[in-house]
Amino acid sequence: MEEDEFEENVGNNDDFTEDIVASAGLGLSLEKRFERLSQSDRIDQLPEFEERIGWLYNLQPCELFDEERRRFVSALDLYFIGDIGDRFKISVIYPPYFYVGAKVGRENDVDAYLSKRYHNRFLSCDLVAKEDLEKICLTIKKNTPKFFDLDLPNHLAGIQRTFIRLRFHDIDDLIKARKELQPIVKRNAEREKEQQSRPELAVLKRATSSNPSSDLLVDCLSNANVAEKQIDGIIELCEFDVPYHIRVCIDLKINVGLWYGVRGQSKSGPQNQLVLKPDLIEQPEPIVFAFDIECTKMPLKFPTAASDQIMMISYMIDTQGYLIINREIISQDIDDFEYTPKKEYPGHFHVFNESNEFELLKRFFNHIIDVKPHILVTYNGDSFDMPFVEQRAQFYGLNMFNEIGFRKDSQDCYLSRPCIHMDCIKWVKRDSYLPVGSHGLKAVTKAKLRYNPIEIDPEDMCRLAVEQPQTLSNYSVSDAVATYYLYMKYVHTFIFALGTIIPMRPDEVLRK
Repeated sequence: MEEDEFEENVGNNDDFTEDIVASAGLGLSLEKRFERLSQSDRIDQLPEFEERIGWLYNLQPCELFDEERRRFVSALDLYFIGDIGDRFKISVIYPPYFYVGAKVGRENDVDAYLSKRYHNRFLSCDLVAKEDLEKICLTIKKNTPKFFDLDLPNHLAGIQRTFIRLRFHDIDDLIKARKELQPIVKRNAEREKEQQSRPELAVLKRATSSNPSSDLLVDCLSNANVAEKQIDGIIELCEFDVPYHIRVCIDLKINVGLWYGVRGQSKSGPQNQLVLKPDLIEQPEPIVFAFDIECTKMPLKFPTAASDQIMMISYMIDTQGYLIINREIISQDIDDFEYTPKKEYPGHFHVFNESNEFELLKRFFNHIIDVKPHILVTYNGDSFDMPFVEQRAQFYGLNMFNEIGFRKDSQDCYLSRPCIHMDCIKWVKRDSYLPVGSHGLKAVTKAKLRYNPIEIDPEDMCRLAVEQPQTLSNYSVSDAVATYYLYMKYVHTFIFALGTIIPMRPDEVLRK
């Protein structure tokens, strides 16, 4: 298993703090950060070449160690499928940042304060002009539509405000600075409310409104030194909660599902460069691995990984089917067979008859490692298949993350770094337009794939494992066939089409 093929999961980005902590190493010692860096092989970048063409299928935030500055820097790992079917990864270094809003006329004071306070921790501190969306909204509300010609290009431009942009080496420093500045912003907001509630200060402010230093005159009533006056000018923090990988994608116009020309240099030279190839439209064929498991269960109870076993794992890899049998549960060996519910959904299955559950799991993990799929597909895998496999592997002393690189994140989703996990039930619930009572795999198969799948009463499965193992095998592979072709026909094209306009990972595009 290649070191950079299955790297540690960075978490789902609904929760900004949890996501960036995972990618930044916040709270870890330098030794631990070096150990993690070495383990995932992130310091290796694309060797020098003129240009390489690749289709971007995944991206992940990461850290690199800058040898010149002797410190960690934030970067974005980009995973490509080459135009000849190979795969490669590059890392794009990009400094994280957020904006600090200051009182009008006090921007230079705040800039001086921030430059002095964080001179050893930030990469740069500069003044930038951005559109003030709050003022734009207020202007629209106060004025009638006749003041705005919506046919004019960029008709909302012109209302701008100066912000201080703080750029950092890595997200670790950004989080620390944000936590230090947020109490200041809160204190200043409370002080501003107090001043507005005092009539004498309000009169003084109106009397000096034409003076650019009017805010300074008011502040002088309650501040005794220059440093305090500079701090009082900080009134808000903006865009600090944008996840790092989304920030990079927005700023550099990077989207999954598109072709790029990658021009890379050696480690000592300039960083890798991306050039969009809009003339390349046809998508490559990623390796898709769709699987489903069948488990034992107690009568009238749901399967539990603490006491039940996996008796079958069926999966399809690019239209070729496989079935792994646990002979401790299944009464006889199963020969290779075919399950093709419709002509357009072929299913030829090769069967592995393993002696016990441990050998079944090892066979399953080893096949994933050998194939190195780009996309792992399940149906309700986040809630059932993946946690069940993980717990049964732990029962035998196997770590699923160490074996295949998947583990649960803060949002209870099972993700990996280079490999995408597509749980098709997420698409069904959000995008299929099927009623709530029709979200089961069998119902979805009937509605979307237009055939009647094999159905068995769950209470009969353990009995069939002994009395009619071939019938149970047909049932098991029917779920894998339905999951695979449901993904290929509906989910794959839809998610990667959205990915060309939404600056997120495919995992997030599916689950948001």
